[in-house]
Amino acid sequence: MKGGTAVTKPLVVVLGASGLLGTAVTRELAARPVRVRAVARRPATVPPDAVAEIEVRTADLTAPGELARAVAGADAVVHLVAYITGARTWRSADDGDAAERVNTGLVRDLVDVFRRQRPARPPVVVFAGSTSQVGTGGSGLLDGTERDAPQTAYDRHKLAAELALEAATAAGVVRATTLRLPTLVSRGTDDPSLDRGVAAAMLRRALAGEPLTLWFGGTARRDLVCVDDAARAFVAALEHADRLAGRHWLLGSGTGTSIAELFGLIAGVAAEHTGKPPVEIASVGTPGGAVPTDAVDFVGDPAPFHDVTGWFPRVPLRAVLTDLAAALTREPATPPA
Repeated sequence: MKGGTAVTKPLVVVLGASGLLGTAVTRELAARPVRVRAVARRPATVPPDAVAEIEVRTADLTAPGELARAVAGADAVVHLVAYITGARTWRSADDGDAAERVNTGLVRDLVDVFRRQRPARPPVVVFAGSTSQVGTGGSGLLDGTERDAPQTAYDRHKLAAELALEAATAAGVVRATTLRLPTLVSRGTDDPSLDRGVAAAMLRRALAGEPLTLWFGGTARRDLVCVDDAARAFVAALEHADRLAGRHWLLGSGTGTSIAELFGLIAGVAAEHTGKPPVEIASVGTPGGAVPTDAVDFVGDPAPFHDVTGWFPRVPLRAVLTDLAAALTREPATPPA
């Protein structure tokens, strides 16, 4: 009670709460004195020692009225929904109306919902974008000022959603910011079957004794960040919403790791766990499913976001891979889809 009036804890709605990042964000929020509504197509995981009041809700957000019900009364929304095909792929669906409906349409729907609801104060929205939205528009260390030239349908969808949120912020409907994500890797803190990324896929192969295959000679550099660090960034964005609103920010470590270096590290970590020699790493021809950004470097400068929030990634890549390898050796032979 404060001055005889009950103080209501802020409500944070996490959309896409059952995925890899959504699970980590929900866990991070669970340690804070807030209310959390975790919304996804599958039931989200609730930490057993949660301080927050957590409501789990399953919903198809593309169904009429579901999104409005999901965000009713929200002070803040963390939007992590993305259209992914396949249970074991790091590839996002790259075309089709269904992909655009989820990746862009849900954001536009969210803006329309808040425009109709007219809450007393514009709610905070933190949206998950991708560093790859820049396409071939930048080189070297990216800081977010580069001209975007998205090369895939997924990145075009994400950019369109980001721009819709910026326009809605300028119009006073929401206070939105986009965090453009680097390549995320799980350390197995949560169910390792949630991690469909390239590092996890290659680590599974290496643990099984299968060779690792490189495209384009493995020269492209990626910024690899632990998903737990990314979750902390989303919470930091909620805490500094007004200073961040109206633009995008890059998450990253500022350090690029070539795919060849990553695969070498993965082979070494797997060998430590299996007691066998490291698996072979071989260059192969470019497969039919390759996209232009597979050969482009994406390394984000964390300094601008750090200057506002104090955030920086804490977990070293080797430690992430070592922990993930340990988790994968405990994983069932056929993880649930």
